[in-house]
This record gives sequence, structure tokens and C-alpha cells, in this order.
Amino acid sequence: MASRAVWKGQLRLSLVAIPVEIHPATKSGARVSFRQIHGPSGKPVQYEKTVAGIGPVKPEEIMKGYEIGGDGYILIEPAEIDEIKLETKKTLELVQFVDASEISPLYYDKPYYVVPTDDLAGDAYRVVRDALRADNKVGLGQLAMRGKEYLCAIRPCGDGLLLETLHYADEVREADPLFSQIEDGKADKELLAVARDLIKRKTAPFNAAAFEDHYNTALRELIERKMRSRKTPRARKADTDTGKGGGERENVIDLMDALRKSLSSEEAPKPTPKRPRSGGRKQA
Repeated sequence: MASRAVWKGQLRLSLVAIPVEIHPATKSGARVSFRQIHGPSGKPVQYEKTVAGIGPVKPEEIMKGYEIGGDGYILIEPAEIDEIKLETKKTLELVQFVDASEISPLYYDKPYYVVPTDDLAGDAYRVVRDALRADNKVGLGQLAMRGKEYLCAIRPCGDGLLLETLHYADEVREADPLFSQIEDGKADKELLAVARDLIKRKTAPFNAAAFEDHYNTALRELIERKMRSRKTPRARKADTDTGKGGGERENVIDLMDALRKSLSSEEAPKPTPKRPRSGGRKQA
């Protein structure tokens, strides 16, 4: 199945705008998934929103509840939340660059491939890729998509660029309360030498294909056995069971001229403004 872009727009570096598409780098269908089926009837189980002591409720009666401590909630209409959702912008601007080693793995969330939309965009795309690779840098920017704003890191990946969404600072839990009970003393020298020797012997280039999800493999084997057996109960899928964006492209007429103008017009990097803290993210 061909990959479908989740975002189309421009990757911007000062005065240079590169038309790009963003595609998911991981596959959600690689793992086995199931639907809940009512055995006696063979029909899918439907999920109905209910309230204790009341029963089923209408969708228009449901509000958003934000927990304020104890048993209390403040109630917000879904329409009020829709009003503050960000419009999907067609520009991802790289506003800061950092060394690749500066970003802790704790902050990385989801990976996406960034590809140029056509051959005309390829030259500028390769220049940005090679510049990041030469200096081992990662570009940072913010992307508005699906009503939310994502902090993003752009880095070279093979022949292309990889975008990784990052967690914001207030989304990362501090490790100190969990690690505070671990002693900071030095390890026994002989034991440390044995451990280092063992690690050295088992060191090899990373190859994800060398590792197998044994549970997922066992599930697929079980499904294959069930499909071959005539004794396996089956259910028919009911008829009622059904389970392009783009912006204007700015042509980069003279890439070198644009880069030089950008360099002469850029000021010293300013600190990235912090998002207003909401005091929590719990939702009911």
C-alpha cells in the first residue's frame, strides 16, 4: 500500500522554502489486532457511552471535564475547545539548531519521513540535509497539525530527512524521585571489568531485523491454524460494520542567493518562547 502524506507544506530555512510532504515512518498494521465479537450472534460488540445510575447518554449531553482535585471537575463545552484549536499551517520553519547529542532520548516521540514534493525542490532539500549532516546538527521548529502544535526535530536519515515530534518540557517526568534511592557509590572494580568485557563481546552494529516479536509471531501462527481448520467458528461482517491538503509552493529561484541573504539578515538566535503552563493535562 502506498504511503499517504499526513502533512503537506513548506520546510523553511530563513528565506529558503522547500515544498515537502511528511509521511509516517512506522506501520500501525504490523501488529495483530482484534475486534470484540459477540459469540452467540457473531456480531461486533458496539461501545455505548453510559453514566452510572442513568444509563446511555446522548452525544450532545457530553462535556469535557478537567479534574481540579478531589472529586471535582470544571466542565467545558467541546465547542469551546474547538475554538482554540490551531489552524493547520503550511510552513514548518527551522528556528534553532542544536547538536544531535543535546536532545535526550526522553523527548523523542514519533518519527516521520520528510520528502521533497518534486525534482525542483530536490536541490534545496539536499543542501539542508548535507549541511545538517556535516555539522551533526538537528533543526528545531513547531508544526501546527490536526488542531495541535508539535515541537519537531529535523535530522538527516539515510538519503533524506527525518522529522521526530518531541515531548514538551512539562510532559517529561523528572527522574530524581525514582533514582534518589540508588546509591551513587562506585562499582566493584573486578565486577566492572567483567561487565565491560561481556558488553564488548556482545557489541555489534544495530540491526532491528535481528530481533523478532515472538508474541506477534505466535499470534499469526495461531490465526493461520484457525483459518485452516474447518472447526473454527466464523462470523460474517455486517453491512453496517465499516470500520489533500496542500499549500502554494514557493519556487527557490536562486538557492545560493537566498542562503546568502538569509545569512546576512539573520540575527543571533533567540530563546524559544515557553508555552504557558496549564497546570496539568488530566482529562475525564
